[in-house]
Amino acid sequence: MVVKTDICAFSEFRIYPGHGVKFIRKDGQPITLINSKAKSLYHQRKKPAKLTWTVGWRRLNKKDNKDTSSRTRRRRIQKRPKAIVGVTLDQLQKKKNEKPAERSAAREAAKREVKERQKKKAAKGRK
Repeated sequence: MVVKTDICAFSEFRIYPGHGVKFIRKDGQPITLINSKAKSLYHQRKKPAKLTWTVGWRRLNKKDNKDTSSRTRRRRIQKRPKAIVGVTLDQLQKKKNEKPAERSAAREAAKREVKERQKKKAAKGRK
């Protein structure tokens, strides 16, 4: 069985049978309001779009439309290598493509060089 519901002229909530108040405007148009809060605010000529609990405000501020729209498509980020200050793109590619053995050998050579420099510095400092 389908239940006939009206929509509140102020809040746009569903009004089930036996609920709400009908108000007839001067021009003869019947307006259905869900409760005394909506009725009071309607007669004060408040704008429903400025009240956060109304459907009008939620529609304007894009709330609660999760299930109606499909999943938003995101653009895939394309990773592109960029040169760093002091290192060109070619040098970065070369470093990336070198074998682990070559990399460890270069690291050991750099360590030896640093140790030698420290020894020279220490020897200079003693003289």
